[in-house]
Amino acid sequence: MATDFFAPAIPGTERALRDELCELGFDSVRLNRGGIPFKGEWADGWRACLQTRIAQSVQALMTTFHATTPEALYEGTINVDWTHYITPRQTLAVGSFCRSRYFRHSGTTALKVKDAVVDQIREAFGDRPTVDKKDPDVRLFVYVSEDRVKLYLDLAGVALHKRGYRQSTGPAPMRETLAAALLRMSGWDRESPLADPMCGSGTIAIEAALWAGNVAPGLFRDRFGFERWACFDHDDANQLRILRGDIRRAAHKQLPRIFASDNDETVLTLAKANAQAAGLRIRFRQADIADIDSGIGAGIVVTNPPYSERLETSLDEFKHIAAAFSRMHGTRVCILSGHPELEKLIPVAPLDRQKVKNGNLECEFLRFDVP
Repeated sequence: MATDFFAPAIPGTERALRDELCELGFDSVRLNRGGIPFKGEWADGWRACLQTRIAQSVQALMTTFHATTPEALYEGTINVDWTHYITPRQTLAVGSFCRSRYFRHSGTTALKVKDAVVDQIREAFGDRPTVDKKDPDVRLFVYVSEDRVKLYLDLAGVALHKRGYRQSTGPAPMRETLAAALLRMSGWDRESPLADPMCGSGTIAIEAALWAGNVAPGLFRDRFGFERWACFDHDDANQLRILRGDIRRAAHKQLPRIFASDNDETVLTLAKANAQAAGLRIRFRQADIADIDSGIGAGIVVTNPPYSERLETSLDEFKHIAAAFSRMHGTRVCILSGHPELEKLIPVAPLDRQKVKNGNLECEFLRFDVP
């Protein structure tokens, strides 16, 4: 019987994630606010953890029920057989999100679900699992919309934006999952030259190289959450090993030209270390954005300029950045903008705009075709 999965997305990147999951060949993929549902066997959930570049996590829907009281929430939770995944040897954490008049506090909602799971394990084994909010073996998530409750089991464990290759970052780093989403939203064909002239610690350039080379981001991870479940046995480990091998062999080294530069020598040192940890040879150079046009031709620019709360930027700096983009004739320029002043200074109307969240900041992803 197929399992219903849900892949949470950064707000504004849902369409990009839907397109990615369709391209990867998952079944019953459909657009949904907050993330993308799909169906498959448990091994498909494993593959999603390995291959998705945009999803924040991969979750399996365990049950859906209606509840208007804490007692009904407890009963709905305890009706699921959790002993397959959790024993007293596993640690546990429960997260929650509530948009309900019946359950107004996410903390007390998560606590009631945790109580039900712990009570069931104690009844079955004579002992209870320990709660570990930082690094649990098993993560559950409860989503409540009015009286409708959905309980999910998190396959990823640690959030999927934590690839494992990024050794260090500069100030206000971008999540790897957001960088991957912006690259897909830019319309890049993975063959044309690509530039990031304000590359910081190199996240956009590295994610571009991994995508172009078909290197699955999950290959950098030592272990996923599902590998720590009670039911994950030797046969499962062997199946996962074969899956990893198949995905690893699908990678190639035929990369387009990727130009990455920044005027800060310190962050470039970090970028080089991150690229090396990812097994990539990307040439990072110290340069001002005014030199952006060298070697790009009719390629594409995808970048994340400094702005407002993220990094202080003066009006003169915005003018300097906008002037550089304006000289990129015949180039598509894609900017994650957190400040409207930058768009005003570019003398070309954007093709389109998409609101996205960069951490806690409301931003817009703008695409320009410079004539």
